[in-house]
Amino acid sequence: MDSQIEFRKPKKEDAKKIVNLIKVGGTLDLNSEYLYLLQTTHFQESCCVAVCEDEIVGFVSGYMIPNKDKQLFIWQVAVAKALRGQNLAMRMIMYIVEKLNAQYIVSTVSPSNHSSIRVFEKIAQSLNAKLTNKVLFEISDFNDAHEEEVQYTIGPFTLKQ
Repeated sequence: MDSQIEFRKPKKEDAKKIVNLIKVGGTLDLNSEYLYLLQTTHFQESCCVAVCEDEIVGFVSGYMIPNKDKQLFIWQVAVAKALRGQNLAMRMIMYIVEKLNAQYIVSTVSPSNHSSIRVFEKIAQSLNAKLTNKVLFEISDFNDAHEEEVQYTIGPFTLKQ
């Protein structure tokens, strides 16, 4: 199945499928459908969908951080349950990094999200880049029950041409 997976920027008509992927996955905070429509239109250059047999099997949303040169913030990473453990998350993130020529990858991860932490550790290792972390949002920053969010930063790095 892996050879049949295509990476591309999302389109507006992908938004409903992305919402469904995140609902079915059950591990990510589900944002409004409107936000996913914005990500698939306004922010499509810094997002990626993985498509297999016309089905969206992966999604990464991100944006270049304003006033931070070459820093790509990765917001959400979703992979269909059947394809987890195949480095799909890392490959989608690197697709965006290469397209935008980012020199840093930044994300926030809840401490209990071990699989996402491993993805960022693998990316740092593959880029031979420094990985740092610090608490960005405390529990008290949220209205509802939510773990703290730890910011992971990879970089600086330079992609090999």
